[in-house]
Amino acid sequence: MQEETEQKILEVLRDIREGQREALRVMEQHRSLVEEHLKTSRRTVEESVGLQRLALKRQRALTFVALPGILACIVAIVYLVARYF
Repeated sequence: MQEETEQKILEVLRDIREGQREALRVMEQHRSLVEEHLKTSRRTVEESVGLQRLALKRQRALTFVALPGILACIVAIVYLVARYF
């Protein structure tokens, strides 16, 4: 009877150990997936930041070109209004 109980305990302990090993394998797979997702996310964020910087540079360049043109149009309108009235 004692030996039978010990065998059952050993079986249960082996089952627990196998369950823990399986849980560790699953956790390792999840960890790998999370690492891949993190790498993809970092690349996406870096690309986004790069695109935002490029957009800001283009906006500044456009401002340097458009602002003088707008000011010249306003001056021309003021001149025409002042001349004819």
